[in-house]
Amino acid sequence: MRGLYPAYVAKAERKGRTKAEVDEIICWLTGHTQRSLEATLATPITVADFFTEAPDMNASRELVTGVVRGVRVEAVEEPLMRNIRRLDKMIDELAKGWAMRKFMRGK
Repeated sequence: MRGLYPAYVAKAERKGRTKAEVDEIICWLTGHTQRSLEATLATPITVADFFTEAPDMNASRELVTGVVRGVRVEAVEEPLMRNIRRLDKMIDELAKGWAMRKFMRGK
């Protein structure tokens, strides 16, 4: 996750968004608090472990739909990949300038 997270932040910042907004999305999706997210990111954790060890995956994540890199998020069968694609989709929407309340479904 340590390599993926900086890429998400960089993408958001290139489009005028903030690290805090990226963190808010990740916390919404995974159930992390800001403190637990920072502690987790400070460890050498894999993306798979990041998602499987998430405190409380948001039930509303199922509402995150759409296409990321030509793949329909809701059609991805493997649960880990589907969650990664959901996060990708939400970061893409943030970078496109969408209001966070629009894509943080169920918030």
